[in-house]
Parts: sequence; structure tokens; C-alpha cells
Amino acid sequence: MLAKAAGETGRLIGVDVDQANLDIASQRLEGCGCPHLLVRSNFDQVDDVLADAGIAGVDAILADLGVSSNQLTEPNRGLSFQVDSPLDMRLDDRLEQSAVDLVNRLGEQELADLIYEYGQERFSRRIARAICRHRRPARIDTTGKLVEVIAWALRVNPASRRAKIHPATRTFQALRIAVNDELGALQRLLKKAPGILNAGGRIAIISFHSLEDGIVKRSFRSHRIDGIYDVLTKKPLTAGVEEKGLNPRARSAKLRAAMRTDEAPRLAEGDSGQSKRALRSKTRR
Repeated sequence: MLAKAAGETGRLIGVDVDQANLDIASQRLEGCGCPHLLVRSNFDQVDDVLADAGIAGVDAILADLGVSSNQLTEPNRGLSFQVDSPLDMRLDDRLEQSAVDLVNRLGEQELADLIYEYGQERFSRRIARAICRHRRPARIDTTGKLVEVIAWALRVNPASRRAKIHPATRTFQALRIAVNDELGALQRLLKKAPGILNAGGRIAIISFHSLEDGIVKRSFRSHRIDGIYDVLTKKPLTAGVEEKGLNPRARSAKLRAAMRTDEAPRLAEGDSGQSKRALRSKTRR
């Protein structure tokens, strides 16, 4: 749809850390009629990607966070607990640190903090303690082994349908976020976005859990207070019943959007809200 909206006179820049996703995108964009460039990079480096392409600013930014369906179903990724696979979780296979490194190297307190902060798991201490206990005789190196340890720690049967979510869901989310620095990358993108968007340009972020959505909400609100954005979504847009039926994974998706104001100056990376407010105050005097 973006390629169709851009048309022959526009240009579409696609960025992803996963080469497989870029290959899929390339196939889908064949014959679209819109000039496009696909680059293997993290979206927090979009400013460098644009600079290399000789592009000073863009009219729209769309970031689709989280993982794609093809990544979840690829066994060697280790992103899903549905099948036993290597405990990897890297979305970018060029990263040096994988989930197996974190699980077998971090101390008990570090593990507990990570699982609690990124997974919002209230039993994080119990799970971390169990991981440290079970990794002593042998490394925990597969998703199946990790699920067994978590189930043992929580005294639950992972095959039971009594719980609304799988007992390993929050721990797997936490490890994936940590391995890929997902929240850090999102924060860096949001910080750079005002300096990339043209006046009147729009930014839309699709998030899939409350940690991501909270970061987007606070960033948009801060930029609105600073006079940089007009927030277009008072509340996040969510999937309707029909879309959830066609794509069950859309049930947790939330979209927030904002527009760069015409009068906002282009910002350099690192400019703080406090310095911008001071500048406007000084200008008014």
C-alpha cells in the first residue's frame, strides 16, 4: 500500500535486519511501479541509510515492531516455544550475543531483573533461580530445555490449557528483547525521527506489547509538548474483529501516529526537550 501511495514519483526505502525479510519484500515489490531501495540495517540507523541514499528528509515513517510470522515459524531462530530448537532468538544473525549466552552467563539477579523488566514476569526471581540451578550440570541450549526449567520453577504443566498464556511467554519475550536491544533501537528511532521527517510528514508505529507502546506514547507526547508533533491518535488504533479472525497475531497490535508540524525546526540528534523549550522562550522574548 505504501508503494502504491508513493507511486512513480515517490520512493520507498525499506529497512530490516533480517535478509530473509528483505528478500520477501523484494519479491512483493516487483513490478510495483514505485522506485524502492531495500537495505539490511536496523531502523535506528535510518538516518545513515537515508544519508547514503542522498535523501535529506522523508514524508512518512512506518515502523512495524516485533517479529514476523516467518521468523516465529523458522525452527533455527529459537523464537518460539512450540518446537524444540536452538536457543538463539537473534533477528539479525550478525549479532554476537544470543539467548543461550544470556541464559547461561548472567547471574541470578541479572536474569531476574531482565525477565521482570522486559517480560513483566512477576515470578522472575523464581525462574532465574531455577535457570541458575539447572544450568550447573549442563548448559540450557534449546528452547525445549528452557521451557522445562520454567515449567519446573512455576510448578505448572506447559501443555495445560488452564492458563491464558503459555508459562514461558514472558520469559521468551524478555530474552528476545534483550538479545536484539529492541527497546533501545525503538528509542533511538523515535529520537531521530523529527530530524528525518519533512514538515507535515507523518510517523506511525505498530507495537505489540505495553513496553513498546508506552515508549511510543511518551515520545509522541513529549514532542507534542515541544511543538514538534501533532498527535493523530489520542488512543492507539487496534485490529477489528474481522482482521483478528484473519490474523490472530494482530490482536495485540497497537498503532500510534503523529504529524510533524510545519513550524517545527529540523532537530539535530541529541537536542533535548528542555533546550528546545528554552529556545522557543528566548525567541518569544
